[in-house]
Amino acid sequence: MTILEIRTEKSKRPSLKEAQKFVDGLVQLVPLPNGDQLLCNEEGRLMDLPINAQATTEYGKDICSGLLVGNVMILKDEARWR
Repeated sequence: MTILEIRTEKSKRPSLKEAQKFVDGLVQLVPLPNGDQLLCNEEGRLMDLPINAQATTEYGKDICSGLLVGNVMILKDEARWR
């Protein structure tokens, strides 16, 4: 089972360590066209993580590969990394 989590508040901004735990590995930050940020596991495909159907449907078109695997976190507004 994979998770798509969306965070919008500054108090919910994850630290690098929290993000690594959430994606279960190295974090890849992908800027989205609308200014939001997508965090996923940098080596997710190499690790053969399961497809995240919800994240792929909602955000896959904004990613060059179009396929998202593992847990995905979206940072919006004040939750974005600076």
